[in-house]
Amino acid sequence: MLRRRYQRILWFFGRVLLHLIWWDIFLPFIGLGKWSGRSRARRLQRIAARFRRLAIDLGGVMIKVGQWLSSRLDILPPEITSELAGLQDEVAAEPFEAVRRVIESEFDRPLESLFAYFEPTPVAAASIGQVHRASLYPSADEDTPLPVVVKVQRPNIEAIVAVDLKALRVVGRWVDLYPPVRRRANVPALLEEFSRTLLEEIDYLHEAKNAEMFRANFVDDPEILVPQIHWNYTTRRVLTLEEVGGIKITDKETMLANGIDPAEVARRLFDAYLKQILDDHFFHADPHPGNLFVHPLQSNGEEESPGWKLVFVDFGMAGEVTPTILAGFREMIIAVGQRDADRLIKAYQIMGVLLPGADLELLRQANQRAFERFWGKSTSELVALSTSEAMAFIAEFRELIYDAPFQLPDNLILLGRCLSILSGICTGLDENFNVWVSIIPYAQRLIAEEGGTGLRGWVLEAGDTLRTLVNLPRRADSLLSRLEQGRLEFRSPELKQQIGRVEKALRRLTAALFFAVFLFSAVQLYLAGQIVVAVGFLAAALLSLIVPLFLP
Repeated sequence: MLRRRYQRILWFFGRVLLHLIWWDIFLPFIGLGKWSGRSRARRLQRIAARFRRLAIDLGGVMIKVGQWLSSRLDILPPEITSELAGLQDEVAAEPFEAVRRVIESEFDRPLESLFAYFEPTPVAAASIGQVHRASLYPSADEDTPLPVVVKVQRPNIEAIVAVDLKALRVVGRWVDLYPPVRRRANVPALLEEFSRTLLEEIDYLHEAKNAEMFRANFVDDPEILVPQIHWNYTTRRVLTLEEVGGIKITDKETMLANGIDPAEVARRLFDAYLKQILDDHFFHADPHPGNLFVHPLQSNGEEESPGWKLVFVDFGMAGEVTPTILAGFREMIIAVGQRDADRLIKAYQIMGVLLPGADLELLRQANQRAFERFWGKSTSELVALSTSEAMAFIAEFRELIYDAPFQLPDNLILLGRCLSILSGICTGLDENFNVWVSIIPYAQRLIAEEGGTGLRGWVLEAGDTLRTLVNLPRRADSLLSRLEQGRLEFRSPELKQQIGRVEKALRRLTAALFFAVFLFSAVQLYLAGQIVVAVGFLAAALLSLIVPLFLP
């Protein structure tokens, strides 16, 4: 069974990669890009639908992959995200008898001796486990059973996860063969990081410790609710915690019916994550809609309207912010708050997201122009931007966009994934969500903390100016030397683009010539009865077209 599962995963992704190579790389390479582009949306939707069926059938890691893809509203087209959105709720539940066997094997006791009541039908089913309502026997000082929820792992999940990760590592090596991908990200390393976090997620003791730490970080915050862990009823495969209830964070209609403003929910969620990252350095790394709820509070008879709390559950995937990432993230927030393009580049450098040799001056110009054109706009305003305005920006910085000077370091994968999901949720709650306005208070606080308005700020500014003045003679001498030696270069994005087009056309022509020569030779050899040699020449003909696609 596990071997067949492994083969199905490889077969699916192998077909997808061949499909993308043919339609999105090879056809544009030979000049048929417009033709392939016309069917792109329909093809992507079909691929997403096939993956959804595969993930529902297999479960395990495939559900996790689908959930992550469905939340990437910022980089993936709606044909994919909308098709995969249902994976948040579409996982089939395990039979109750299988759940009973897991619990009784963990505690070596009958289920009835552990819980006063245990609901056979789960309230939620996820890729790793499922959740049941239950109640604990009352203690000596209590009269009624204590309501809880019990999270139980699926049977044989560890073996399933191992097989899925093994298959994904093979797929990762396939993707890593493509130089543009390999240049920007270490795909095998990213998969290893994903594997590490997933293996932690199937250890419920690890999740319980994360939940306790998160609860302690928000113990003084009346707007955040984290369920309490019942350690006597928790093991590596069974997790028992306080039942809190709530409205799913994507259920805007129910929120409105309870007098809760979804836009306020988006603001509170965003602020909670900024606190986790900047203050606690420890964050909930899996904020998909199944793990976030809104808990209405009953009115206590006072004049104030009933309030609500933001509920976090499922801490199997949590991340820590390293000092380096924290420093870069702080710099980025200050840069955005001050619209400082130079400081934004400094933040990129601190976090290590820039490729070696990146054109920093062109990147600075792009950052500055982005601030001028897009800063302060809400999500709905950004979506409503005219196509001509977006195309004008792309045309102005086509060289930078083509080079894509960014990479994804291994230690940023969890934080990047978390922020991308968070962006999608906040936008879904409030189409006018304005990340710029939300960041400004934190930027002001960080500036104040670093002494930007006091003596330290003046000292830092003076130091930067002094360094510039000291380096000015050396830079001038270097400029004159390069001018004398004839090595002074002038960069022209338009000229570079035209040269690139010529080089691309030459590669196509060369590939076409080799293809024609090898194909003609194969036909002649086949007619002469040299079938084996003919097959070799035919393979060489195909390689002459495919190999240039993978050249940087």
